[in-house]
Order: sequence, then C-alpha cells, then structure tokens
Amino acid sequence: MQRVCTKILSIVGNVLAVRAQGVAYEELAQISTSHGTSLAQVIRLDKDIVYLQAFQGSRGVSTGDEVKFLGHPMQVGFSSNLLGRIFNGSGIPRDGGPPLSDNMIEVSGPVVNPSKRIIPSNMIRTNIPMIDLFNSLVESQKLPIFSVSGEPYNELLARIALQAEVDLIILGGIGLKYDQYMYFKSTLEDGGALSRSIFFVHTASDPIVEGLMVPDMCLAVAEKFALDGKKTLVLLSDMTNFADALKEMAITMEQVPSNRGYPGDLYSQLASRYEKAVDFEGAGSITILAVTTMPGDDVTHPVPDNTGYITEGQFYLRNARIEPFGSLSRLKQLVNKNTREDHRAIMDGMIQLYAQYKDAEEKRAMGFRMSDWDNKLLKYGKLFEENMMDLKVNIPLEKALDNGWKILSDCFDPHETNFRTELIDKFWPNK
Repeated sequence: MQRVCTKILSIVGNVLAVRAQGVAYEELAQISTSHGTSLAQVIRLDKDIVYLQAFQGSRGVSTGDEVKFLGHPMQVGFSSNLLGRIFNGSGIPRDGGPPLSDNMIEVSGPVVNPSKRIIPSNMIRTNIPMIDLFNSLVESQKLPIFSVSGEPYNELLARIALQAEVDLIILGGIGLKYDQYMYFKSTLEDGGALSRSIFFVHTASDPIVEGLMVPDMCLAVAEKFALDGKKTLVLLSDMTNFADALKEMAITMEQVPSNRGYPGDLYSQLASRYEKAVDFEGAGSITILAVTTMPGDDVTHPVPDNTGYITEGQFYLRNARIEPFGSLSRLKQLVNKNTREDHRAIMDGMIQLYAQYKDAEEKRAMGFRMSDWDNKLLKYGKLFEENMMDLKVNIPLEKALDNGWKILSDCFDPHETNFRTELIDKFWPNK
C-alpha cells in the first residue's frame, strides 16, 4: 500500500523530512513538484519522522510538494538489453535509449554467505606485465588502485576493460568529469568492447547524492549476471568520491563525525560493497577493481586506510606506473603456480634485483663510486622500467616472462641472478 504525504516538514541540503508511519528503511519515494517527479530514498527513521535523500537534489522542491512512498527499495531493470547501455546513478538512461522497466531487481541486497563461496583459482589476464606477472588479478578478488589526482588511473581502467579476459565489464563512475566519462565511452566503443559493457555514470555536475547509488547499481546487476554464469569485472572510479558523498550526507544529518569528518560507519559502508566480490560454485563470478584517490598521497587518510583492511591487496599507481613496492595481490599464489614453471622465480627474482637497483641509483645520486655490479644494476633498472613498468607495454604473460629472461641476460651472467640451475638451463637466452 502506497503512503502519500502532502507536507514536507523540512528541507536541509538534499535531505527532506516528512511525517509518516509504516515506512521501511531504504524504501523509495517519489517527490512530485511543479517541474515534474524525482526519486528519494529513506535514510533515517525517527519514530514517525522519516528522512529522505533526494537523488536529483532538492532544488525546486517546496514544503507543499507531495511525497509518495513506493513500498519497495531502489530497483534496476535487469536483462541482456543492458549490454552496451549507459545509465546515471539513479538508473535513468544517459544514452537516449528506452528505460528498462521489466524484471526489476533490488539494489543493496545482502552479501553472499562466506560459507557458500568457493576458493578463487582462476587468473584474469590483462596483458599488463606489472599485473599479470608480478601481482596477478584473481577471479572474484577485490582490489583497490591507490593513486593521487592527476595519475592516469582512468586510462588504466579503460585499458583493463578492453583487455581483461572476462565475459562482461560493468563500469561505475562516481564524480567523473565529463571528459573522463566521454573518454571511457569512446575508448570502449573504438576498442569494440562497448557491446559487452554496462555503464552507470555519475558526473561531477550531477547531484552528489546520486553517486551513492552507483556501486550498488553496478554490483546488483553484476550479481545477476554472475548467477547466470558470466565472469563479471566491476570497475569503479572513484571510491573516495563515494566516501565524500557519505560524509556530506552525515554532516547534513548532523551525525557525530569520526576521523576527518567521515561517518563512523565508513568501514561498514565500504565493506558492504567490496564484499560483493564472489566466485559462485557452478556459476560465474564478480571481481572488483576500484580506484581510491589519496588526498595528499596520504595512505593513512580514512578512505584508503579503511579500504586496505577490507581488500585483498592493492595497486599503487605513481608516476604513471604500477609501483612494484607496496603493490600486492594477496591471492596471486593461488594462480601463478599454475601458469608457467618460471613464473614465481621471475616474479621474485626481478623484484629483488630492482630493489638493489634503487639502492645503486641512490648511491649514484649521492656521488659514490660505482662498482661493476652497480653499473649492471643501473642498466637492469632502466630496462625493467621500460619493458615491464611502462603502462604502454601490452603483451601476454608468456611474452612478459620471456622478456624478463632477456632483460636478465642483457645485464647479468647466469650465476649472478641466483636462479635455480634447471630454470637457467631451460629459459636463459642463447645458453
């Protein structure tokens, strides 16, 4: 039964207060104004006072406007017709196509029971050596990309969307600039990947509260496709904008602030999204890769700090490269033992030598005399950065492993690398 209120008690920011009974938390409501209708969601219940978050903002809403409760939470239409479509944070088409009103599914459902999940065992190839070789992305994993503003993290996500070996890409943009949104659209369109992609995009010019629904929209649709057997990759950018929207709502609701003004339930809010990553037995999977920008490159900022406790590692994007130090995929051991016999050895050995290169580079910068070994390390470090760390490198894992052996042979003698004799005999070039 739908309930109708004809008087709004207060309007504070994008939050409306009305008096109503029999209303549920997260229930949707429709606001009717002289300019049309818009949606809102119940975000707080205080006896018979109901607080609603207006998705399109409260501009144009007056206290005499009508609020009708719809009796259900946020929903999105689900079908194969979603493929190739672009929607906003409220599920309204951005691409000029028809709205999808059939087979509506609820958004913000519970996460999958951990006892019903299966252990991740499949690698998702991206043709990016710093991911595939050194920190493999595993199916059903949840990983953030820690970065600062100005780094090419959206370009990295677009490339992963084009090259990742998955059935379906779901891209969620939160607070994107318009040119970033168009970049994603044109890149996937030109690369022929738009037909296997679904966009839920909130731009910086949209009401900030609409961005709160983007991750939930993406993950609700991803879960349905995964249950239908699809290997689904969800790409989110930027979760710091999502957290900032949560903070704005908390301030409007006069909640007691926590660290740096963020709400006290920030961890739970983030975890309820990231924990949607799952591998269903006998069906598909959901893998989450999400950008988290760090204000001031501060990893102790509440958003990356909380994210690090939830996710299974992280990629650090600095100087337009995925850094080998600090970047970590905690599930990589589950898959790289099944790729090629030299994978683990190359992964560990090359990073150890790169760490020695950084020490040699520091010695050189300080004016110390360089030994022959130092000079070899300097040569190695430059080749490693050009052929492995540069994000323009686009090669499959096996080619990256072969390149690793070639870099080693160009810089060192076999006995200097500490690799096992059987691997050197099999893979060392021109031996």
